[in-house]
Amino acid sequence: MKTFKPLLLIALLILASCSDDDDGTPPVINDEEVITTLTVTLTPNGGGPDIVLTSRDLDGDGPGAAVITGGTLAANTTYTGVVQALNELEDPAEDITEEVAEEDDEHQFFFQAISGANITTMYTDFDGDGNPLGINLTLTTGDASNGTLRVTLRHLLDKNAAGVSEGDITNAGGDTDVEVDYPIIIQ
Repeated sequence: MKTFKPLLLIALLILASCSDDDDGTPPVINDEEVITTLTVTLTPNGGGPDIVLTSRDLDGDGPGAAVITGGTLAANTTYTGVVQALNELEDPAEDITEEVAEEDDEHQFFFQAISGANITTMYTDFDGDGNPLGINLTLTTGDASNGTLRVTLRHLLDKNAAGVSEGDITNAGGDTDVEVDYPIIIQ
């Protein structure tokens, strides 16, 4: 019987040191949203047809590549832009843009002209603290050029980091929810 006393003592110590902190509420998990489709609709301020940039990846993280459609923009023109993010794996499609707007202090779209595109952008919507959100924007083209417009949605970023309020993604931190490179022709 003497050999069982130390084992019993160890078992009691282990049980006494464990506590049940479960108060019955499930833990809050902020899962990354699935974004299968990202659309940027650009309306020329002087009139004319909308330019719709799309990226659609209907298998989500599956093996299929996204189908990306860029656009041809007029030189030296200003466009009013609207971004929409969807999860088309749901039926009906879930509008992720609504969640981005609701959690505006945790999200921001970034717009980068790369590979020679003569484009500048300006935010026209802001979160409750006056920081940029980017669902709505103004895009202005310069002289004729070809290149890429990169659109990135960041989540849980530092909106007070250097340059972020001007649209510089360099110091933003956070997680990238979606990033798309749209081919652009300016003529």
